[in-house]
Amino acid sequence: MTVSLSKKNNNSLIWAFLIVVFMLGLSFASVPLYDLFCRVTGYAGTVQRSAIAPGSNGQYKNVQIRFDSNISSDLNWEFKAPKNEILVQPGVQEIIYYTAKNLSNKPTTGTAVFNVSPPKAGSVFMKVDCFCFVKQTLQPGEEVKMPVSFYVDPSISEDENTKNLEEITLSYTFFNADT
Repeated sequence: MTVSLSKKNNNSLIWAFLIVVFMLGLSFASVPLYDLFCRVTGYAGTVQRSAIAPGSNGQYKNVQIRFDSNISSDLNWEFKAPKNEILVQPGVQEIIYYTAKNLSNKPTTGTAVFNVSPPKAGSVFMKVDCFCFVKQTLQPGEEVKMPVSFYVDPSISEDENTKNLEEITLSYTFFNADT
């Protein structure tokens, strides 16, 4: 009887250890899995990436796009969004330019994070190219125009969740990449 009790204890210990290892692995995998989930579904305003816009024959209603820019307090830059909002035809690729200027006396590197609002717009707002995909290094006093190429997916008019969406705000926040 002692042998079987010892064997049961060893089995329990092995199972407990395996569960702990599995949970630890799951905790490390949760961030990339959540990121993948957001990119696939557009959840929480995560913008989709695309290689090319499909084009349009004018059958869709226009969507108004507004632009927003923010900067972290630890980055001595000036960062401006395009002043005017634009109307876009779903399926038609647009290019706009944000402007960044290094106000410090040394080279600094920034990285941008982005989102769209309302969050449901993330599934239909497609980026073709963006300055946010790479870190940006600016020399002292340097000012650059940063392009964003995007389109609104024509499926916006077919999806129950987005068919009444008339306005999307594209927002960027720059952070110091050196810290």
